[in-house]
Amino acid sequence: MSWARRLGVAGVAIGAVATTVAVERLTVGRSVRRQAQLALDAAGPYGTLRGAPGTASADDGTELYYEIDEVGAFVRPSDDGAGGPVAEPVTRGPQPAARGRLGRLLRRRRQPPPTVVFSHGYCLNQDVWHFQRAALRGAVRAVYWDQRGHGRSERGRTQGETGEPVTIEQLGRDLKAVLDAVAPEGPVVLVGHSMGGMTIMALAEQFPDYVARRVAGVAFLASSAGELADVTYGFPAPAVRAVRKVLPGVLRALGSQQELVDRGRRATGDLYAGLVRRYSFGTPKDVDPGVARFAERLIQSVPVDVVAEFYPAFAAHDKASALDLLNGLAEDLPVLVLGAERDEVTPAAHSERIAAKLPMAEAVVVQGAGHLVLLEFPEQVNEHLARLLARSIRFHEPAV
Repeated sequence: MSWARRLGVAGVAIGAVATTVAVERLTVGRSVRRQAQLALDAAGPYGTLRGAPGTASADDGTELYYEIDEVGAFVRPSDDGAGGPVAEPVTRGPQPAARGRLGRLLRRRRQPPPTVVFSHGYCLNQDVWHFQRAALRGAVRAVYWDQRGHGRSERGRTQGETGEPVTIEQLGRDLKAVLDAVAPEGPVVLVGHSMGGMTIMALAEQFPDYVARRVAGVAFLASSAGELADVTYGFPAPAVRAVRKVLPGVLRALGSQQELVDRGRRATGDLYAGLVRRYSFGTPKDVDPGVARFAERLIQSVPVDVVAEFYPAFAAHDKASALDLLNGLAEDLPVLVLGAERDEVTPAAHSERIAAKLPMAEAVVVQGAGHLVLLEFPEQVNEHLARLLARSIRFHEPAV
């Protein structure tokens, strides 16, 4: 099939997606929309929380960026902008329920609490954990990192040098490099959203001894252990299969045309924003406009060539055996499996299959939620994470 033909098929598919999305058509000029976007960006605090920065080197030399929120302190930029981050105590006053509960439990502990490591999903970055970070900072030692090619992490050197796509197995090794850098000893709790959950599965598969010795809890949020090739995103299966055949090549072609892609996003305006809302949130009309705009910014920040490098990994992803291994390592290991009822990216049925492999897990499906459940229903996600962390602390507490 010629490139023109492939691009034509992809265009038809994108057009079909667009016609199903309930978005407002352009009723204002693009300059007005841009002004509204800037106002939302300026007014919303989302993604502004920062921690002590650092980098870890992956096995191919890729520099992976992370930030640490220590117990009892957080980091803000220095006032003059020249001295780097400055540590501050957590502000007093009303505390989120998750932080209050954990604080009471931590005060009774005899050992340091686990380090909680958050792994984000595809086409996002560590800032997507904004609400969880706000609720937990100061109560636990938390690490947020950017997957290769995302956020402030370097693009994968293997991909840049050889053109090879990213694999989920590589992401598992990346997570191990981050863990070695940020928590060389002591227990850890691993939290992953979507691709981040797959990353944790790959870690368990490749480093079972590490998991058995060090991991005190795991959370899989809107994730999948495989069979992603069967996901239809709400469309007829034959149409989705046709698109999947040409999409990798189209993405590779667009990877060298980032400026063209950016112009296209700007030109489509409300249509592009509507697509983001459609596949990010279960109740898009009810989402705070600032949160919706934040999600849009996160997704569009990932270069198309990185999108192309990661895309093939999902069709090949199959980690059912890793879940069996995880179950066998510690039958009483605290695990949270949280799905989203209206998720069309990693449907709730995928979370249910993960939970079926892990009988010890607390299985939850958040009603009305879409794929970015951690932004759409943060209170519910935070509550379940707090319960998991409380269980993990007790799980790792040595006997008297």
